[in-house]
Amino acid sequence: MSRNILLISPYHTGSHRAWAEGYARHSRHNVHLISMAGRFWKWRMQGGAIEMALQIKRWGQENGRADAVLVTDMVNLPALIALARPWLDSTPILYYAHENQLSYPPPPGEKRDLTYGMINTLSMLCADKIAFNSAYHRHAFFEELPRLLKHFPDYNHLEIIPALKDKCVVLPVGLELASLAPPSPAWQPTPGPLRILWNQRWEYDKNPAAFFAAMLRLQASGASFQMIVVGENFRQRPAEFEYARQHLADHLLHFGYLPDRASYVRRLWQADVVVSTAIHEFFGISVLEAIYCGCYPLLPRRLSYPELLPESYHPQHLTDSADELVARLLWATEHVSAVRQQTMQHVAAAYGWERLAPLYDQHLQVLM
Repeated sequence: MSRNILLISPYHTGSHRAWAEGYARHSRHNVHLISMAGRFWKWRMQGGAIEMALQIKRWGQENGRADAVLVTDMVNLPALIALARPWLDSTPILYYAHENQLSYPPPPGEKRDLTYGMINTLSMLCADKIAFNSAYHRHAFFEELPRLLKHFPDYNHLEIIPALKDKCVVLPVGLELASLAPPSPAWQPTPGPLRILWNQRWEYDKNPAAFFAAMLRLQASGASFQMIVVGENFRQRPAEFEYARQHLADHLLHFGYLPDRASYVRRLWQADVVVSTAIHEFFGISVLEAIYCGCYPLLPRRLSYPELLPESYHPQHLTDSADELVARLLWATEHVSAVRQQTMQHVAAAYGWERLAPLYDQHLQVLM
């Protein structure tokens, strides 16, 4: 039987929006989005519950009580439950952690503000079930949580940790596979040198300096290659991008943000190799999108990346150092045909919403 589910998404942009709308499209339940514009993330966590509660009350007055609620980690859940009375009283709640503010690395030169990690923790305590997008993410959070609680002078209640762990499951982010279809039914890779893709956020935690350092070493070797550099920037653009634009100009096939989905997907299909040098990754949706579009992944052997690939692919596609990454890239420039002939689309297809939405439905159904 189809039920009414409220999905609360106060930071409704980028991957958060794609996840929410993807699940709403593919769920067998009636998923109703309660959202706010995806900006000012600190304010969303501190005060977004005021607006969310008003929207929930309006929805409840028209439709009655929801059967279950799915909230993201940007929600201050204790505040939301209190402000939305009585519409969330006794309603089962699944808390979905795209990220967390305890193990997310702060920007260089900034100290972590424990306020937001505590909001995450209190929200998890209020939820009936907690879902992390990867096992690595779950581990990273619970590795930091004792340090957060021990930071406080008394009544730190370390005994809540086992209870929180017992409520946890891992639910990966779903991919909208239909939106990743090739540019044409008869699409084939175009000839030419190896095309290397960067399709992550232009932010410090994705470590663009290491990526461009590898590209400069590749250039110095005399290797033939092109670069496709896409991705979104929410804050100040790291200086590495401007340096790369000037010093790697002869290799740039594309450089900059692509605002429409079709243009972005076309560039993914043009690329041969997708590279990550990230120092932080809780899941890796951009890498999976590139893999689905035919890219050969070269990823760090850490963070969430080992989870994305079957273990049999690890020796070939996971790297342990900058030197190893450059060596793999040099090999790829010399074996372009072999790179283009490989296919790992089935690896990324396993994360399609067609497969994952029923898992989400199942976990919510158990709560109702």
